[in-house]
Amino acid sequence: MSFFSKLRDRLTRSSSKIGAGLDDIVAEGGGETQVEAPIAASPAVAPEPSKPVATPAPGIVGRLFGRSASDEPRRELDDEMLEELEEMLIQADMGVETALRVTANIAEGRMGRRVSSTELKELLADEIARIMAPVARPLPIFPKRPQVVLVVGVNGSGKTTTIGKLASQFRAAGKNVVIAAGDTFRAAAVEQLQVWGQRAGVPVMTAPEGSDPASLAFDAMVKAETDGAELLMIDTAGRLQNRQDLMEELAKIVRVIRKKDPSAPHNTLLVLDATTGQNALSQVETFQKLADVSGLVMTKLDGTARGGVLVALADRFGLPIHAIGVGEQIDDLDAFDPRDFAKALVGLDA
Repeated sequence: MSFFSKLRDRLTRSSSKIGAGLDDIVAEGGGETQVEAPIAASPAVAPEPSKPVATPAPGIVGRLFGRSASDEPRRELDDEMLEELEEMLIQADMGVETALRVTANIAEGRMGRRVSSTELKELLADEIARIMAPVARPLPIFPKRPQVVLVVGVNGSGKTTTIGKLASQFRAAGKNVVIAAGDTFRAAAVEQLQVWGQRAGVPVMTAPEGSDPASLAFDAMVKAETDGAELLMIDTAGRLQNRQDLMEELAKIVRVIRKKDPSAPHNTLLVLDATTGQNALSQVETFQKLADVSGLVMTKLDGTARGGVLVALADRFGLPIHAIGVGEQIDDLDAFDPRDFAKALVGLDA
């Protein structure tokens, strides 16, 4: 199964909610089916019998869905319809500012036109893809050895699993990878990383439970450098963005890393749980201040997420989105494709 198929199938809550919402918006406006009649030829310029009249080629929507868009119920795009669209996007966690901008772009040059639900989905998918295209970037690989990748996030966001999946994928691509189990306060996180390390053939550095994670990070950098590792991925303990003591501990890890290499960490990945909705925005703000976040990974899009928060994040912060996750298996994390995501989010087929 392709990753797009997984995304579309597992983003059910978001795609069905948004898709059904767009259907309802068109239907609630009394969108009766309107099939445009062909323009009658004037008797003075009737076509010659020997020359058959050409049938107009179906539009792109017709080619995609096997029918003409004119076969669907349609509704005039007016202020009332735009307000309903804005409200639906806000409920899908897209945020007020992003929802207003998206609807304004959809309305531009189209006010007064009658649109079908399929056309509205295509327009919305186009706007979402346009917003997200600039942030769809893979994790950059630098010649610096070791390239230090610090992974941060709140409790339960999926950091440990994400590190395991990324390390396994980089190892499969021929990279020499080392993992540092920096969540020294949670034995389960260390054990989980060790399982991933064994599966991927990647060494995992650990320290006794309760040890200083900053010291482990420093020691891991020394070992990675000695072993000639290309990538060092450092896990950190989950921390709530409103716990000042925990956030200061993260800042200490960054300071200690920079004593060894002033340019490190070369990547700071913030792992976000899609089910947290708009709270993800405040998480990005806080972690950016303390850890200089360089990119995002969004997990649990297969859960109860409404999906639109990823659009709000791209629109507001412009941070690279390196990958998205839709499950627990190794191939359930993949590079972020803005067009595939946009289509899956609004319920369109590939």
